[in-house]
Amino acid sequence: MGMAAEAHQFHVLAVDDSLIDRKLIERLLKTSSYHVTTVDSGSKALEFLGLNKDEQIDSIPTSVEVNLIITDYCMPGMTGYDLLRKIKESKSFKDIPVVIMSSENVPSRINRCLEEGAEEFFLKPVQLSDVDKLRPHLMKGKCQENEPNNKRKGDIEEFHSPDRTRTRYDDLEVV
Repeated sequence: MGMAAEAHQFHVLAVDDSLIDRKLIERLLKTSSYHVTTVDSGSKALEFLGLNKDEQIDSIPTSVEVNLIITDYCMPGMTGYDLLRKIKESKSFKDIPVVIMSSENVPSRINRCLEEGAEEFFLKPVQLSDVDKLRPHLMKGKCQENEPNNKRKGDIEEFHSPDRTRTRYDDLEVV
């Protein structure tokens, strides 16, 4: 079984309010043989996952299998950061890797997303080289599915991408 056949089993939920950006990320992901579902808002992403924002999180069990969520940061209504927080608060979806995209390079925003649990922060326009960085996070998700509750928090670090997309800006001094 080749890499393309192996990658096809991964389902990515792409969230972006911009039709052009949504089509671009969909094309890049499909080029890399991922199954892609696109939605145009954070609330539609939650609806797709079965997490109704008006009800208690995880109130309805869902059969949707998503291996990774990639979302725009700036969207009307619910931001990508808000979506990230909802996903990480969910019992059913907290282990799904979330990647944030933005056309704005704002270090405090990048750090906040990474600290809240985002796996990567991509600057737009997203490129094929960015999509290639998703595989370690997808593999991490698969390992967690196959070995539930066998990982300690420290053990998960070994699955992180060796080269984070953006460096953290802790301990910067303003001059």
